[in-house]
Amino acid sequence: MERCRMVFSGSGGQGVITATIILAEAAVLYEKLNAVQSQSYGAEARGGATRSDVIISDSTIDYPKVIQPNLLVCLTQEAYNKFYPIVRPGGLLVTDTRYVKTHKKVDAQQRELPMFQNVMDKIGKPIVFNICMLGAVIEMVDLINPEAIMKVLENRIPADFLDLNHQALDLGLGIGREFKR
Repeated sequence: MERCRMVFSGSGGQGVITATIILAEAAVLYEKLNAVQSQSYGAEARGGATRSDVIISDSTIDYPKVIQPNLLVCLTQEAYNKFYPIVRPGGLLVTDTRYVKTHKKVDAQQRELPMFQNVMDKIGKPIVFNICMLGAVIEMVDLINPEAIMKVLENRIPADFLDLNHQALDLGLGIGREFKR
């Protein structure tokens, strides 16, 4: 397996960091891969900038910071404006159509996904936007099995919210299939 370097960015309250923790745990616990996850926050708890780096590999990971990601996810305009130049040439840049207006970047594939709109139209609860995004991403990069994500969710999410998160993951997987590279 090729090492996958990812940066997920957005604002506090979107669940970006929670989604990356779930992704890294799924890789380590259920896919028997190596993973590291690190995060940084803006000054505010909600609304401040967030960034989370994830590296997944079948070999040793010596450095936990991502410099040039294979995958960059930007869920706010501020995150996009700040981070779009760092995506690796030939990499994948994923944005949400509600929150981000993209500029064309010739050396990266761009996928503008209607994730938030789909969550609101089909589920009606924005709290699972991050899980929908995670589903779309894992489908597009074909890195982690959705069953592994669900196993982590079962251990992290209260039972009353599992069905909602499962719906969001399935919704994201469907969006990812539509926009797969």
